Amino acid sequence: MNSKVMFWVNDDLSTLGLIDIIQKKYDFDVYSILDITDKTKKFFLEQRIIKFSKIWYLHDHILKNSKKADLDYLKLVEKKYDIDLKLMASNERFFNKFNQFYNFSVDEINSIIEQECKLFERVLDEIKPDFLVIGITTLHHNHLFYKICKARGINIRMIRPSSLAGKYIVGDSEISFMNENVKKRYNFKTFSEIQKFLKEYDSSKRAKKVIEVFQSSRMNFFKAMVVYMFSGNSNIRTHYSYYGRKKLSVVKQMFSYEMNKWFRKSFMKKNLIQKLDHNESYVYYPLHVEPERSVNIAAPKFSNQIEVIEKISSSLPAGCKLYVKEHPVMHVRGWRETKIYKKIMSIPNVRLFHPAFSSELLLKNSSLVIQIGGTSVLEAAFYNKPSIIFTDLDYLLISSIHKISSYDELSSKIEYLMGKEVKISDLNDYIDLVDANSFEVDLIGLSQKFADIFRYNGFLMDTEIPIDKMENYLKEYQEEFSKYAKEIVNRMSS
Repeated sequence: MNSKVMFWVNDDLSTLGLIDIIQKKYDFDVYSILDITDKTKKFFLEQRIIKFSKIWYLHDHILKNSKKADLDYLKLVEKKYDIDLKLMASNERFFNKFNQFYNFSVDEINSIIEQECKLFERVLDEIKPDFLVIGITTLHHNHLFYKICKARGINIRMIRPSSLAGKYIVGDSEISFMNENVKKRYNFKTFSEIQKFLKEYDSSKRAKKVIEVFQSSRMNFFKAMVVYMFSGNSNIRTHYSYYGRKKLSVVKQMFSYEMNKWFRKSFMKKNLIQKLDHNESYVYYPLHVEPERSVNIAAPKFSNQIEVIEKISSSLPAGCKLYVKEHPVMHVRGWRETKIYKKIMSIPNVRLFHPAFSSELLLKNSSLVIQIGGTSVLEAAFYNKPSIIFTDLDYLLISSIHKISSYDELSSKIEYLMGKEVKISDLNDYIDLVDANSFEVDLIGLSQKFADIFRYNGFLMDTEIPIDKMENYLKEYQEEFSKYAKEIVNRMSS
């Protein structure tokens, strides 16, 4: 009997290249929950490229109704799967301040989550899959499905980017390594050696290149705008993630976004610091992009960054400042409201730095790095700086990186870690572990190519997918998808 493999698929259909190879070459029975738009749905109704055993269209099962949710059922789900649904919902970008188009009521949110839970339980009861293959979760619904699958004992194969750019890890959770018995390969002796290695796999440089390409074509922008304005818009009725997105509202928001982005950029240029005072002792806190998985999914109790900054500032030893730096990738979100920057600058002992200022320089000269759950704390270790995080990450294996679970721990942990040395042996061990558990595949490139071909360079998600174009896409990148599938299947057998 073939293994039954469940896939979560969203609007980035580059995932289909993996499913295609796994179904055809390895003869698995493949199933999928599809979080896609109405126009994209047409492709799945007509395609014969991949022989799915069964698929479910997520939004066909989430109806907008006035019926109140069964709160007893939701409490049972929380208890059965050890999930805080209220906390998860409060950090969902569609349900909170990041949604500029629709204000969900508590009853609506509860109804949506109830319908999702019932769908997920029904699917799993029916199929009883052997494996769930899923990318790193980014929204509440795929994270909820992952958590339910994990609690039910289904084998998870989660694909996540490693700390070495271009390399990916497949684990049975967000932070796990499947192979922990690794051979010693790296033996760096100095921090300068290890910093040189880090720069070879610098994820920030690769991210910058992606940002430069994604939604970079003005021609595609105007094409997408024309298609959007003169085509149907059924998703506002069928997809809760599209509620309130009437065409006029979207156009108004787009112009408002561009104006605010320019104004905020101008404000930062005039008011944020762009020069380092080498005479000050400081702790470094790099701001996270918002919304972002590392905050909203991985550390939901600490998603209020202003509160985090206030707590850190009040916990610092006398004479120590807190240096905060805006994240350069926030430009794709239109930067933060100026009132947020003003609030951060008003917090005692805090210095707010411009996003263009060197992160490396701030790391090198800091006494300690604190971040909710990003990669800066790992980079800090490569510069012989201890750090604090607020969530579980795979690099907690490095002894200079400490996790705290409450603000009450901040003062004592800061005092303990200030000036602590990092063990190079820890870094060697960690790099060995990542190297043994990772593989190279250009997932970002595959995704970007898909966006260029089918999504107007990423400007429009609700597009039809011509079957012949998809066949050509899968054929052109078959070698890369085959390499990708081989790695996944190897980890299914381990």
